[in-house]
Amino acid sequence: LTPDEGQVQVLGEGPFDPQRMAGRVGVLPQDAELPDRHSPRELLTHLARLQGIGGAQAASEAARCMDLVDLGDRADDRIGALSHGMRRRVAVASALLGTPELVLLDEPTAGLDPVQARRVRDLLASLRGHHTVVVSSHNLLELESLCDWLVLVEDGRCVGEGTTASMTGQGEVLVWTLTRGLTDAEVATVPGARRHDLAEIRVTVTAGEDVDAATRGVMRALAALDVGLVGMRRGVSLEERVVTRPR
Repeated sequence: LTPDEGQVQVLGEGPFDPQRMAGRVGVLPQDAELPDRHSPRELLTHLARLQGIGGAQAASEAARCMDLVDLGDRADDRIGALSHGMRRRVAVASALLGTPELVLLDEPTAGLDPVQARRVRDLLASLRGHHTVVVSSHNLLELESLCDWLVLVEDGRCVGEGTTASMTGQGEVLVWTLTRGLTDAEVATVPGARRHDLAEIRVTVTAGEDVDAATRGVMRALAALDVGLVGMRRGVSLEERVVTRPR
């Protein structure tokens, strides 16, 4: 596609060129269609060769990537006989052939059952430090757990970006979920607290304030009130930040 404006730089070398960048970029489209009559081994070996990997090395690289997605035991089955989740994992494996510097993944866990989705998330987390991985997804909880840097896109425009910590306010808001709701009088005894909902209180940390000291002050107050703690987190969820973002 020809851009209306601006430039695309892939690995700092201009637009994507399959000849110059063979083996350096891996891609998983959202709706990747795979050839039903071939096996994962045949497909991945062929794609490895297209990535510039020759001979027996292409077959061994295909086997390595099948093992990454736990499909070594189905390597010679017809792709058409595999479940949707297994086909999706074959597609994920195809994006990792040749240990590319840049991996682009569009909705990598779409359609996977919880166990399969967990395996793929664990795999993506293991790539940190070895590849640059760009994930496009509507699953905000998943992005929050996986990503170091977030970019929010709405109607084709960037409406926010930053580290996961800054985008979720981890240095600004402390959230406590309690075993019971507090009365107004009880909330008043907790330093800086405000009630968010029935059994949740929040404390906004001002710039320069010691977050650990603020945390200890709240915990002492809750202990004095004899209130049980269900959970505590720094920052709010990415989903809340996106949904409540001013428009």
